[in-house]
Amino acid sequence: MTTLASGTDTLTRDALTVLQPGFTGTTAPDWLLRRLGEGLASVGLFGRNIASPGQLAALTAQLRAERDDVLVAIDEEGGDVTRLEVRNGSSFPGNHALGAVDDVELTQQVAHELGRRLAACGVNLNWAPSADVNSDPRNPVIGVRSFGADTGLAARHTAAYVTGLQSAGVAACTKHFPGHGDTAVDSHHALPRIDVSADVLAERELAPFRAAVAAGTRAVMSAHILVPALDPDRPATLSHRILTGLLRDELGYDGLIVTDGMEMHAIAGTYGIERGSVLAIAAGADAICVGGGLADDATVLRLRDALVSAVRAGELPEERLAEAADRVRALARWTGTAGMAGRPAEGTHGTEIGLHAARRALTVTAAPGLGDPATFKPLTEPPYVAALTPVANIAVGDETPWGIAAELIHLLPGTVTGSFSAGDGPESEAGENAGRAALQAAGPRRIVAVVRDEHRHPWMASALDALLAARPDTVVVEMGVPQAAPRGALHIATHGAARVCGRAAAEVIAGAMGR
Repeated sequence: MTTLASGTDTLTRDALTVLQPGFTGTTAPDWLLRRLGEGLASVGLFGRNIASPGQLAALTAQLRAERDDVLVAIDEEGGDVTRLEVRNGSSFPGNHALGAVDDVELTQQVAHELGRRLAACGVNLNWAPSADVNSDPRNPVIGVRSFGADTGLAARHTAAYVTGLQSAGVAACTKHFPGHGDTAVDSHHALPRIDVSADVLAERELAPFRAAVAAGTRAVMSAHILVPALDPDRPATLSHRILTGLLRDELGYDGLIVTDGMEMHAIAGTYGIERGSVLAIAAGADAICVGGGLADDATVLRLRDALVSAVRAGELPEERLAEAADRVRALARWTGTAGMAGRPAEGTHGTEIGLHAARRALTVTAAPGLGDPATFKPLTEPPYVAALTPVANIAVGDETPWGIAAELIHLLPGTVTGSFSAGDGPESEAGENAGRAALQAAGPRRIVAVVRDEHRHPWMASALDALLAARPDTVVVEMGVPQAAPRGALHIATHGAARVCGRAAAEVIAGAMGR
């Protein structure tokens, strides 16, 4: 039953209502339950909060015992970014794999089944999908989280994903408005900038968001990026021109606007989280996402008090804060009426849809002059899997395992694996060293080299050069964006590093499709 602490004034309640904080642990701390009683309406969950579906269901029930209409949000994109399966890898391929298949019905089915699993655990708001058009292949933070570099493809799959997710009773939060794809900087670390004309933005970046709005997305997440053609002074999250003028007035969107994490350096390192939160609400945002890094009661109180003080000082109109809080409550009402149970995906059983999609997403080729990949003879002896491992971006995290070794071990018992990275020093030298180390570790075994965005990591390309020069029969598996030219005796592009993508690639290598 929803209860509000007596004596909590309307302004303070509204300030709490617009916050979406995180916390540590797998049960709700006392301070969080207390704030829910005082007006807090949303909670954000991360991998650190989840041990199992049963535990997650118990946690969300604990939250709802304090406030029955609480919004429980999560960053569950599937693919590389998973919180439900943070320690094992996702049962669903991510956006890039779905874009590679380009079957909107399949995308809708995958999103529905993912939403059904979230709903079964009591989660009713998903900070997904990423609608970014990955037009810059150097992009260090979007990459396989995007459906692709083609605007039309990204638009139709964004709409399908929103439809599928919300058909399971889970609100979609389409991100990162107005588009984070054409950046070579990660906004977790600095403030990215997109220097293209307003016409290019309208035709490319905005198209997937128009499609999401048309599909009825219940929430949109802003990006911490500077887009001078739209606003030369403030990043999108803090820009009235972008959030209100563009998203509300021009695109006709009237749902919830959520900020990306306010402790990300693009905001925290330039404006600070208190000032940034006030500016975001004033610009048109309705909910402040915080808690990926700062996950304590002190952070909630700092932001609550900053909003209250800004209203009292005349820096933030009280009616703007009240409007934002009303939108949070309206979304909570929608989740209550949308229902928390979904049907299994049609055509393919829900538990199998992720692997089915991952198999369809594979692109299998052979290097020039090495014949048709159809003539590839599957491995019958356990190989050596050399994982050339880049530094994970913060959105993905380094908790979630990736690669194909675990899946190959099931199919070819005795498979051995090792991980190799750039380390320190010049990248070309680091790559050669990694390649030599992998060759030595492999011994006489057949080598399967696993890479992730080879095109963005010169050391990785050098390591592959060394491996293939010595062992041209090496199988190469690319689990990032397959931008580099295929090479190796067999080249498998999985379009993502989800566990099911690794399973699909391992099946090809071992000749075990469908087993």
